[in-house]
Amino acid sequence: MTDLFSVWRGNAPLLISMPHSGTLIPADIAADMTVAALQMPDVDWHLPHLYDMATQTGATVLSAHPMRYVIDLNRPKDDASLYPGQDTTGLCPIDTFSKQPIYKPQRQPNTAEIQRRIQQYWQPYHHQISMELQRLHAMHGIAVLLEAHSIASQVPRFFSGKLPDLNFGTADTHSCARGLQVALESTMQDYTRLSQEKPAQYKSFSYVFNGRFKGGYITRHYGMPAKHIHAIQLEISQCTYMHEAPPYDYQPALADTLKPLLSTIMATCITWAQQTTSTNRST
Repeated sequence: MTDLFSVWRGNAPLLISMPHSGTLIPADIAADMTVAALQMPDVDWHLPHLYDMATQTGATVLSAHPMRYVIDLNRPKDDASLYPGQDTTGLCPIDTFSKQPIYKPQRQPNTAEIQRRIQQYWQPYHHQISMELQRLHAMHGIAVLLEAHSIASQVPRFFSGKLPDLNFGTADTHSCARGLQVALESTMQDYTRLSQEKPAQYKSFSYVFNGRFKGGYITRHYGMPAKHIHAIQLEISQCTYMHEAPPYDYQPALADTLKPLLSTIMATCITWAQQTTSTNRST
């Protein structure tokens, strides 16, 4: 653990990255922020808790400490839009998802301050992602990066209506092999069937692939299927495991119905990677 992120190293070919789960806002930055921003409505709340079974699979788990208002680790350094023509928040956001100002008047970060935050927060996290992917790839000849995110189920700024429960993004299969997406699609179909056959044991969750969220910078940048590094983003609707209103508390009874599915998704990623490596070695 450092002041910037926590990492648990496993030996399975799966890295789980949580760039938006942090709540750390340094005092000097917090002094420039509004009351609304300091309530931190746009955190990917409780993800380390929700995924606390990941270490049992042997996955490596990397979670950021700085809050996304300090700097968004899932945006490119040059702040290029990931969804041209659509409303998005930037590298150092200036407003919340509900369009409330993050900074007091005349207190927004200038160019020099943004560069300082890139150096202090953005680069170390991305260096760690690269190092962990290289380590896992060296061990297995393949690595899967699962970008773990969550968001309020209704955010009119970004999408109309209510978001599906699970939103998979593979940059339209540019960030991972088609086979991995097919395996995950099959997992979701099987789980849906089980929820219909055994509703007392399995809860049904809605899902979509490459809908409103196709994958952020990390998914698109690190996903290199030709080099056997495969990246997918999973954006979870927060109504599936927590209260979406302050104090944004974790709901164990809700979460416990979702966690078995998340475990299955992680197992699918690991099994697919292992089987793919075995097939490549035998051909």
